[in-house]
Amino acid sequence: MAKPGILLKSAALLDQMKAHLATDAGKDLTKKIGLVYQLNIAPKKIGVDEEIYVVDLREGKVTQGAFEGKPDATFSFKDDDFLAIASGKMNPQIAFIRGAMKIKGSLSAAQKFTPDIFPKPSKL
Repeated sequence: MAKPGILLKSAALLDQMKAHLATDAGKDLTKKIGLVYQLNIAPKKIGVDEEIYVVDLREGKVTQGAFEGKPDATFSFKDDDFLAIASGKMNPQIAFIRGAMKIKGSLSAAQKFTPDIFPKPSKL
């Protein structure tokens, strides 16, 4: 668990994601993808002080804390890298090759985790 006081920049995007999933576009996403992703987001270094979020595209919700059961894919990245990937500034495949993103679980599920699933950031 992250130390209190460390606020991830990603938290704002994940809050927007919650609202996005309640819209018609978000509901279409849930129907189209139907997978559960666990995100382990670290402030500075993968594996250290990670905050864990679940983007559940079966139920259409975003929650904080580990997924109960087995997510389709689990991603680990630093806060800045997650934002770069989610906003489309960094290609997910390139991030993976460079070691900026680690993946556990189904690779085919992981390939559906693209910037398209995220709302376009209003102000981050």
